[in-house]
Amino acid sequence: MQTKTVPRALLAALTAALVALPGLRSGRADDPMASFDRMATRFLAEHGVPGMALAVTDGSRLVYARGFGLADTSSEEPVTPTSLFRIASVSKPITAIAALQLVQDKRLRLDDRVVEIVPIEPFVPDGASRDARWNSVTVRHLLEHRGGWDRDQSFDPMFQAVRCANALGVEPPAEPAHIIRWMLGQPLDFEPGERYAYSNFGYCLMGRAIEAAAGQDYESYVKEHVLAPLGIRSMRIGSTRSDQRAPNEVCYYHPGTGRSVFADDLNEPCPHPYGAWHLEAMDAHGGWIASAVDLARLAVALDHSDRCKILSDESIRTMYGRPGGRVETDPDGTPSPVYYSCGWSNRIVAEGKFNRWHAGSLPGTTALLVRRHDGRNWAVLCNASIGKDGISLVRAVDPLIHAAAREVSSWPEHDLFDNF
Repeated sequence: MQTKTVPRALLAALTAALVALPGLRSGRADDPMASFDRMATRFLAEHGVPGMALAVTDGSRLVYARGFGLADTSSEEPVTPTSLFRIASVSKPITAIAALQLVQDKRLRLDDRVVEIVPIEPFVPDGASRDARWNSVTVRHLLEHRGGWDRDQSFDPMFQAVRCANALGVEPPAEPAHIIRWMLGQPLDFEPGERYAYSNFGYCLMGRAIEAAAGQDYESYVKEHVLAPLGIRSMRIGSTRSDQRAPNEVCYYHPGTGRSVFADDLNEPCPHPYGAWHLEAMDAHGGWIASAVDLARLAVALDHSDRCKILSDESIRTMYGRPGGRVETDPDGTPSPVYYSCGWSNRIVAEGKFNRWHAGSLPGTTALLVRRHDGRNWAVLCNASIGKDGISLVRAVDPLIHAAAREVSSWPEHDLFDNF
């Protein structure tokens, strides 16, 4: 297995030197967009990030798409606008779109009970009893993170591949069907629909519901019905092991080592991104790989609901609608302007104006997809998840891109989508 562990100080120094080289900034840029160049170059150097890709749209046109730094530090392969990155939880809007397609095609209903759609026999430990609240979990609950699982209160089963496999007596790492069977015998953390609690497992379960309703595997359905109509052909579910790296996929960098969850080298030290968790099992909640340009195509597909190729206007309104039940509030008790709908985080910025986004992070991966109220969208991807000072890169980069956008005084009229 190829090891991708680089001392943080060395990586920072290497990145600072390399991002200044013209050959390591790829793509096209115009002077009006220079603020994005400055932001990305400074960000990589300050945080010791090997590589970044950034794509920006305005009025449904791709006006900026560039790669910065290195996809692979050992070969000095540069990042390009079409380099593939793991997008982690930015996979969730994709899953939500697929589910809502099936709803509008009347092959699935938001109020369908999940246990009736996904017929997996529960694994109930000796002496335990099955939590009856499972019977009331619906498709809507899964999409809105209101299914009853709170990883802060109990645990995230998507990162318990060995524990789950051991409980069921199967070879690790556990597959989605194993994880669901195991969780069906675990108690919920709260009443379904009662409140919001972010749940990777809920989206894993949603992926299996999509398969049952569509009559085909999750990845194939999404490629055929969500991505292909938009001209997106390079996206796919990624692979955990470095020797299965996809063509044009970057390498991932994270300090330290983890323990392998795979049977062939179980518990042996390994780079975190390449064996310490099971990416393939995370398909519907965090398993996709994509380019920044791919994600920009997805974003602009939602710009005009009356012309959207993948969802109806009604489905898009449902996707962004504020959930019922207990509403999150600010400290003063007023409803929070930020809420999670079906696959998207939403912020009310003014009457009738919203910013929509989803972030994603795994060891070695940062992803952010933003749809702004002013008709501009962007996708940013990095092949690291924490900076040299331990900061979360997804939190660090978000305000910087908004600031770079504010510096643009004149947005280009060209459309670069045809170049990719």
